Amino acid sequence: MGGISAVLIAVLAWWLVRTYNRLVRLRNQTQASWAQIDVQLKRRHELIPNLVEGARGYAAHERATLEAVVAARGVATGGGLGIVDQAAAEDALTASLGRLLALGENYPQLKADRHFATLQEELTTAEDRIAYARQFYNSAVQSYHTALESFPGNLLAGLGGAHGRKEYFEAGAVVQDAVQVRFA
Repeated sequence: MGGISAVLIAVLAWWLVRTYNRLVRLRNQTQASWAQIDVQLKRRHELIPNLVEGARGYAAHERATLEAVVAARGVATGGGLGIVDQAAAEDALTASLGRLLALGENYPQLKADRHFATLQEELTTAEDRIAYARQFYNSAVQSYHTALESFPGNLLAGLGGAHGRKEYFEAGAVVQDAVQVRFA
């Protein structure tokens, strides 16, 4: 009887440890995937001053647009923002960048500038990487939440107090609006 009890206790202990370690792994994956978003956002933030300077030479009288991009970048790089606030700051930056890139359509000499075109292409690549990183992060959060809410994870989630829900990185209304394309 003692042997059966010892085996059951060992199996139960193994099950608890395995389940808890899975929650830790998924929590760490969400943190690592958030770090990847942060890396891509920093890359994007580094491109913006060069893009603004390139546009400034051709469209200096579009001062409000250029200042809006600089201000939005300042908020987005300010630090100390939670996931929801960071997403809102990035949405505002995306909207102002859209207006900046639209200047290229209004100023053919700017659009033809090789440096501006290269920066625009790099920014497009950065946006694609950010979109992928956001998707990966949200997928990691979904897996983590599923493990937290499913049996047996829900039993162990409270142990240690380190397993709480994570925020999704959601696109705001600005990003969700359809882009209007017009050919002249």
